[in-house]
Amino acid sequence: MVKYDTVLIRYGELSTKGKNRKDFIRRLDRNIRYMLRDFKDLQYKRTYDRIYIKLQDEDPEEIAERLKKVFGISSFSFTERVDSDIDAITARCLEIAKETDKKTFKMLTKRHDKTFPMVSDAVNRHIAGVILDNTDLQVDVHNPQLLIRVEIHENDTYITSDKIPGAGGYPAGINGKVLLLLSGGIDSPVAAYELMKRGIEVEAVHFASPPYTSQAARDKVAELARLVSIYQGRMKIHYLNFTDIQLAIYKAAGDPYAVTLMRRMMFRLAEMVAKQNNCLALGTGESVGQVASQTLSSMAVINDVIRIPVLRPLVCFDKVEIIDLARRIGTYETSILPYEDCCTIFDPKNPVTNPTIHKSEYYESKFDWQTMLEKCVAAEETVTVRPETKDDFL
Repeated sequence: MVKYDTVLIRYGELSTKGKNRKDFIRRLDRNIRYMLRDFKDLQYKRTYDRIYIKLQDEDPEEIAERLKKVFGISSFSFTERVDSDIDAITARCLEIAKETDKKTFKMLTKRHDKTFPMVSDAVNRHIAGVILDNTDLQVDVHNPQLLIRVEIHENDTYITSDKIPGAGGYPAGINGKVLLLLSGGIDSPVAAYELMKRGIEVEAVHFASPPYTSQAARDKVAELARLVSIYQGRMKIHYLNFTDIQLAIYKAAGDPYAVTLMRRMMFRLAEMVAKQNNCLALGTGESVGQVASQTLSSMAVINDVIRIPVLRPLVCFDKVEIIDLARRIGTYETSILPYEDCCTIFDPKNPVTNPTIHKSEYYESKFDWQTMLEKCVAAEETVTVRPETKDDFL
């Protein structure tokens, strides 16, 4: 019986990198080791285009589930290592063929060691001939039910019949840090996932409005952060008390401009927190046209108050696509828990969809918002959540 004893990991977009390739691979290797940190006996080997993990008695399914969450992996396979000898390679491939219940097969060999005495096509033909002579399998080069892969290196050859898709993207944290406006809704945790997939480390800022928002709403945000933190190892959340600012906005502007002014204040606050924490941009879960504050006119007016970039990874997603992705990454059920955040508590009945900068500045001139922002940031509370910590209310 074939016993797969090695995980062969293939890089994704890292293959397009030039001088920075080593940095990307080093970060990917570090992230993989962190994801598999509970498995103490694993042995790692890093090469130019592969990472190999030598297994002992670990559960392959558990290893696979964790590797699927590591950004930067194109695909991976559970393989058996044999000596780079054609007889040893052929014997193991024949075992795989004899154990399968498939009807058709194909050989696919990649010869990393160019000094190996047989070229890839010759290896394919030799092994396929042995399999045809000793089993009932037939060759199908277009749509084989069984694909046997052989990777030949100088001393070791790796044989597998599976190829598991990875998460793709870049290793988390390799492309700088972003401060995400994290609400308790569906969109922003999905945005966090998409940002991490591009190799960005995500910190979060959350605006609470006690006593109008509850501790349960705050715990819900912490749980959402915990759920997506698995993709980068941990996540910081900066909590800001937004109540006084919201009340001042409603007193100065009333209903139509309240959302616009709230978002402008949130962006100002987020920029202040971002600069304090070396974040190079803000991130949001906004999607064009989804709500009043997400029209192009609104985004332009809201963006006008800050100078750092704003990344909106979901900007062209529709709601169905966002919900589907939220279900896939495991945040949806938490997002729909009935604990409201500050935006839904103070939800205006007739929000303006085409605000102007001039009118926004007019309403803002009616109160000393700068002093209120500074006081808000001074009272900031920061916590760090990790995948292994779970809030009690859930």
